[in-house]
Amino acid sequence: MEDMKDIQWFPGHMAKTRRMIAKSLPLVDAVAELLDARLPLSSRNPEFNRLTGKKPRLVILNKADMADPDITNQWMQFYKKKGYAVITADSKNGKGVKQFAPALRELLKEQLQRYADKGMKGRPIRVMILGIPNVGKSSLINRLAGGKRAKAEDRAGVTRTQQWIKTTDSVELLDTPGVLWPKLDDQEVAVRLAMTGAIRDDILDKEALAARLLKLLHQEYPQAIAERYKISPEQEGEGFELLEQMAKNRGMLLSGGVPNTERAAITLLDEFRGTKLGRISLEKP
Repeated sequence: MEDMKDIQWFPGHMAKTRRMIAKSLPLVDAVAELLDARLPLSSRNPEFNRLTGKKPRLVILNKADMADPDITNQWMQFYKKKGYAVITADSKNGKGVKQFAPALRELLKEQLQRYADKGMKGRPIRVMILGIPNVGKSSLINRLAGGKRAKAEDRAGVTRTQQWIKTTDSVELLDTPGVLWPKLDDQEVAVRLAMTGAIRDDILDKEALAARLLKLLHQEYPQAIAERYKISPEQEGEGFELLEQMAKNRGMLLSGGVPNTERAAITLLDEFRGTKLGRISLEKP
């Protein structure tokens, strides 16, 4: 697989976002950070912690309907122990989005009381929304705002400019561009992000990526692989051998009976991302 250390992920955009966050932080009461529930560690931009400091934080484990529910519960406890408010959501179908405003009010209880004591009861809560590309930020904002306010697209880095968005719950959202950090030094993080589609497919070797994913699924979710691709849990072999087996079992063959691993790779990635293999998490706390 191409070495992902040297791929620069929108370095200019990250610098611009850094400045925007620093400038806007004094204007907001809290920060809401959207993470992919399937990989709540790899989908965190490590820069955000440093940039947002001690600002109260709500963590939203989005795409929770695609993740393993038991592991999602472990992640909720993990982030609660860090002192964050945590909710799960699926911004695409609106599940869990109604928890957003109540969770914020609970998180900011003391601050809101101070506002009320100063005669500012009913003042809107202002929140900065942070998240890497393809984590469902635009869909969440559209749900909260009750309409198409943010441009939602399944393509890395579509949100570009800064905009305040009013919601129906007297919360004002400050959207920020979804950007990855300037350099991805951790190969594992890069690979996991690529598995979910947070990194564009066209800059990676699909077969190598699918082989890694299949190996991981074979170890962690053997039943799903057995049911879908007829690869038995006892079968041994590296990811690429499993990919060849999958191609054979699915009748994906080139002339001479050679397994079409490219087609198998595309199928596996599509079916994993489309939850055809069930609810799967790629990381545990």
